[in-house]
Amino acid sequence: MERRTANSHCHGRTSRVNTLTGAGPRSYSRDMTTTTRHAAREVGDSKPVRILARAGYAANGVVHILIGVLVLVATIGGAGGEADQNGALKTVADAPGGIFLLWVIAVGVWALALYYITEGIIARGESTAKKWAHRLSDWGRAVVYIALGFIAATIAMGGNPNGDQSTQSFSAQLLSLPGGPLILGAVGLGVVGVGGYFVFKGITQKFKEDLSVPGGTVGKSVTTLGVVGYVAKGIALGIVGILLVVAAVQFDPEKAGGLDQAFQTLLGVPGGPFLAGAVGVGLIAYGVYCFARARYARL
Repeated sequence: MERRTANSHCHGRTSRVNTLTGAGPRSYSRDMTTTTRHAAREVGDSKPVRILARAGYAANGVVHILIGVLVLVATIGGAGGEADQNGALKTVADAPGGIFLLWVIAVGVWALALYYITEGIIARGESTAKKWAHRLSDWGRAVVYIALGFIAATIAMGGNPNGDQSTQSFSAQLLSLPGGPLILGAVGLGVVGVGGYFVFKGITQKFKEDLSVPGGTVGKSVTTLGVVGYVAKGIALGIVGILLVVAAVQFDPEKAGGLDQAFQTLLGVPGGPFLAGAVGVGLIAYGVYCFARARYARL
């Protein structure tokens, strides 16, 4: 009884202290949120992370340039590899010192993913809705870069990933679920939406918000590369999304595919080779733009 009384007395005193100091559950939650954001800001602002993040942009540039080259090779009827991230990274692996370069690419894009994770935690914005819009956008980019890093690391360790097979397997798993066609169709429309946003971002030059664009000829060149690159990448993503929608409508996962399947499909339609070649050139432009972004990005 005495022990209970003592505990009750201590609990009451603690409650009064919490009331006086404001150290209740809500205050604790706010403190944790503040601490997390402070830690995220320190990580994102650290010089090593920023240097590696810029290297990540450059690594992404290498991948897109190689994808563009593979698309052009396929367009003129050459025996190119897979015209997607996997094919580009396998091309890197076959080059002298390629395995080392793959690990450099992996570390760079993972650092870029870490930067976007921290940006999502900080979530700058005037309202809660805008904060969450920025947060979801940053975390979505982080997922893309994490995946690209894993592909590079897998190939560096001797793996042989295939983008089209992975997409078809993913589509088959979704189609096997209750309401699977609707889910896969929604995913496809989402990818089309992302592609549309890339086109919009290129045409409106909204990408310039991400850069400290220099003046003069250099600035004009970077802007031109960005416009062409974003539009080309948007078109490529839009085709991938359309393939997913077709797979959902026809209940056939083999109709789905990644970038390589998208370009193969494009080459088989009237005027497709011309459009595929234009997109390939655009992806090379986007890759060069990524190098400029590595230099002028606002981090």
